[in-house]
Amino acid sequence: MDDEPTLSELGGIRYLHFGTEWVQGAMRTSKPAQLILSYTQQMMAWLLFLEPSKNDAIGILGLGAGSLLRYTLKHTPASVETAEWNPQVTAICRAYFRLPETKRSVIDHCDAALWVEKRHNLGRYMALMVDLYDAQAQGPVRDSPEFYQGCYKALAEVGIMTVNLFGNHASFASNLENIHKAFQGRVLELPEIDAGNKVVLAFKGPVLDISTMRLLERADEVEAAYGLPARRWAKALLSGQGPVSEIAI
Repeated sequence: MDDEPTLSELGGIRYLHFGTEWVQGAMRTSKPAQLILSYTQQMMAWLLFLEPSKNDAIGILGLGAGSLLRYTLKHTPASVETAEWNPQVTAICRAYFRLPETKRSVIDHCDAALWVEKRHNLGRYMALMVDLYDAQAQGPVRDSPEFYQGCYKALAEVGIMTVNLFGNHASFASNLENIHKAFQGRVLELPEIDAGNKVVLAFKGPVLDISTMRLLERADEVEAAYGLPARRWAKALLSGQGPVSEIAI
């Protein structure tokens, strides 16, 4: 994993690559905190169920172009810790992707599989957003049962993990199986978007029974407060549950 970060720019959008044509992240130069790629918006779908406060911590595994970090720091009061194995990625984000410098943000140059096992991370995070890809961008570089079990342990008593997977790649089935095992089957899938990206949500904590009406109300709140297409997510999750009035997580 010694991929060199590279840049391209088109139509006011700056892209991060790892020496290939695959896009690893994007930033609109006029609105750096905006989430350009649809799958990065979906990575924030945990907001349908949790509302962050200044006392909460959020974890990001895989810095990419810093999109999730910029967005989370601007739109939530939570502290954020990011695990990024490659210091060159952090350096290029600071130079070209307006990486915020704030006491609320810490970047740990560490393998994500080791990061989730660190003692100070156990039971700490209300949300984990996992987006771990190499230059070929075809399957997550950390996807073992032990890794997802580590993610489960890093979440607080009530917490949600979102993971970016490739729905049309051979790695999808094994990743989904490992996530199901680590989270006792409490997993929901959002529709596949962008170039095959499929975001999965996994839940830790007491089972929640949320009425259809309340979920749609919360989606309206998220759309208004965060500018994200949350109602579309809620309808997709409800349609995946079949003809039921409640979604149990």
